[in-house]
Amino acid sequence: SDVPYRALCRAYGSAMHYTEFVPVEALLGKRVHQRFRQRLDTQPGEHPMVFQIFGNNAQMLLDAALRIQEWGPDIIDVNMGCATRKVSGRGAGVGMMPQPALIEETFKLLSHHLEVPVTGKIRLGWDATQENFLEIGRILAQNGAALIAMHGRTKVQKYGGEANWDAIAALKQAVSVPVIGNGDVQTPEDIDRMKAHTGCDAVMIGRAAIGNPWIFARQRREDLAVGDIIKAVRLHAQEMVAYYGEAPGLRQFRKHLKKYFDDIPGLELDSLLSTESFVEFEELLDEVETAVHLHKAALSL
Repeated sequence: SDVPYRALCRAYGSAMHYTEFVPVEALLGKRVHQRFRQRLDTQPGEHPMVFQIFGNNAQMLLDAALRIQEWGPDIIDVNMGCATRKVSGRGAGVGMMPQPALIEETFKLLSHHLEVPVTGKIRLGWDATQENFLEIGRILAQNGAALIAMHGRTKVQKYGGEANWDAIAALKQAVSVPVIGNGDVQTPEDIDRMKAHTGCDAVMIGRAAIGNPWIFARQRREDLAVGDIIKAVRLHAQEMVAYYGEAPGLRQFRKHLKKYFDDIPGLELDSLLSTESFVEFEELLDEVETAVHLHKAALSL
């Protein structure tokens, strides 16, 4: 996640944040491109903060980790869970999981040379015939990983089907380090259900938090007043504009905006999605608030 959205989620109670992940190649030149440097940008008070990297070469992962360690992370995480073809197809992300020797070498190096804890995020495995999460989990724990986060699906599943919470429970039983569970946590009740079902030490929320920061405050979206939704939208937009600038911030905010209102059919957002003026944005947001009130009033008749 980026700086503005992390600020919003933190305001609603999220406990720890991960940066967007960065390829090691982008960190090893004389200068790091602004696009990638910005992914690892943080603000004062953002703790604990996890910097996330990916790659398919142990020495390059170490060199990249040593470089970003100078930028003040609390933790450095090796992503072994990304299932996109662009990442996994070159043996990085979840593409590391069929390579246990590479994972062992990587974590031996990082845990020995880094001054901050190193962690890993994994999946069940590549596919249903290669669910080697227990093997990989033990390798991580035995080679210096401070904790393991696991998404309960395979690479082939991506985000389809159901997350296997039993597998997260099995990993928790198999290793001595803390385990973070991830997958199919959509509501505040799901947080408690996952912890009870798996025994995991913490719960990671990703896609379900987009347009729904209230989940960190254990608030159900459907129980919110219209004003609560508008307040979050306004705060998020303010953070985007303050960080990226007025027009760029509003342009980048568009990908979030629809998610805040996707449970209200027929709501007209075109003007709000096209403006590059924050003054106009606030005026249009007031109009949207009125439309949402009318929609909810019609439903209650």
